[in-house]
Amino acid sequence: MSDLLNYILTQEDSFRKNRLPSLYSDFTLQKKTNPDGYAVNVAAWEHALTRAAKRGHLGTSSSHSRAPGSTTAQRVKSDHLILRTDDSLLRDLEIPDYGRPVAIGAVLDEAIRKHTMVPLQLYKASAASLRKGQWGIIDPGVLSPWNVMAWGMKQLRGFVVGSSPEAAHRLQVQELVLVENLKEAADMIVKQAISGTPNKMDLVYSKGRFIADFGTVFTKDSELSNADFDVLLLYLSRDIGAIAYDGRTIRFRPSNDSPREITEQDTTIASIKSLMSTMTEQIDQLESKVEDLNTTAKVALQKKNRVSALAAMRSKKLAEHNLKQRLGTMTQLEEVYSRIEQATDQIEYVRVMEASTGVLRGLHTQIGGTERVEDVVEELREEMSKVDEIGNIMNEVAPEIDETELDDELEELENRERQAREEKEAEETRKQLAELDHLEQRAAEAARRAASEQEVESAIEESIGKLSRMSVEENAGTMAQ
Repeated sequence: MSDLLNYILTQEDSFRKNRLPSLYSDFTLQKKTNPDGYAVNVAAWEHALTRAAKRGHLGTSSSHSRAPGSTTAQRVKSDHLILRTDDSLLRDLEIPDYGRPVAIGAVLDEAIRKHTMVPLQLYKASAASLRKGQWGIIDPGVLSPWNVMAWGMKQLRGFVVGSSPEAAHRLQVQELVLVENLKEAADMIVKQAISGTPNKMDLVYSKGRFIADFGTVFTKDSELSNADFDVLLLYLSRDIGAIAYDGRTIRFRPSNDSPREITEQDTTIASIKSLMSTMTEQIDQLESKVEDLNTTAKVALQKKNRVSALAAMRSKKLAEHNLKQRLGTMTQLEEVYSRIEQATDQIEYVRVMEASTGVLRGLHTQIGGTERVEDVVEELREEMSKVDEIGNIMNEVAPEIDETELDDELEELENRERQAREEKEAEETRKQLAELDHLEQRAAEAARRAASEQEVESAIEESIGKLSRMSVEENAGTMAQ
């Protein structure tokens, strides 16, 4: 069982065992008799192929493939954005019990009609964007007479004299761009590249560095193929304008105001970054080699093999010399990179200052200069002095007020307030005294009740005592008799 078929049967819910007879049958006959069933089968195949490509199970650009269920993290270059349709695809989908899926050609036709899959050559030749609704699938400049004839033969299916069922269901050899995967990969890469606040130099990549950094955008076990990157870079640069690209250097555009052309500065930055990456890998390899040779020399000495030990030490010295050179070169590159980064920041700073100067100049122009401001202030002072003059005139017209009369009225008002306050305090005092009298009366009454109760209790005790004595005397008289 192929890797592709194993993925579809184990991961796609639509490919349950009871659904396989329908999915592998010629369900094109249901397009008119059972449109819903036809649509379900087409959607199941399209979804399965798209997801399989996204996970790296559709096929590899090299000859070796991964063993199903293998736990070894093996990276291979697979087609994630392109579907290659030929007999090998049918062989990978073949099941012994049901054979090959005979209606897969109809699935691809429907996908092309809906623009979820686009012929690769047509996409490359078209200058229109996939994001535009008017993007057309028919381009007279791309269609060849042979393709037109092949299309006509495919429409005839088995009705052409001498044609066999196998020939009728054979796939047309072509490469289709998986639009959904293409857009998703582009969105993920752009988000990863411009996340946070990267400086301008972080947005510049050489093509090799771009492939190394974003090759595993979908899965860590499978890298995008070279054909995938060609389509992806075309989409990012031409269709959505997310990058500037000249075939070697890539610069992400965080805004529409960013330049669309690659400059010499971008190319230089990309070259330095690429060289620094290469030097880092070489330094890591040399450090590992020095450590291994040192271990080899120690083992040789333990075995008393002086010749091998000396050879390992010589190789170690040579590796250390190369390592020292690489480290020196790396230091120089880092210094150059730092200076370029500093200069880039200074350029941005100067641009901001220039823009700020322009804004201030425009505002000063609107104000009209210092002379106009002085005139405005002087006019404002004149108008304010006029307001003061008008107020003084109005105060002169106002009636005169006798200050003595005001004092008398104020004193009378204070007296009334004081009397009201004293009456209120006296009323509160009377209420408090009345409450105290009430409390004293209740206390005296309680004392009288307590004394009365005490007298009653004393009388009762006295009566009980007399009765007790009488009972004792009676008992004594009875015993005497």
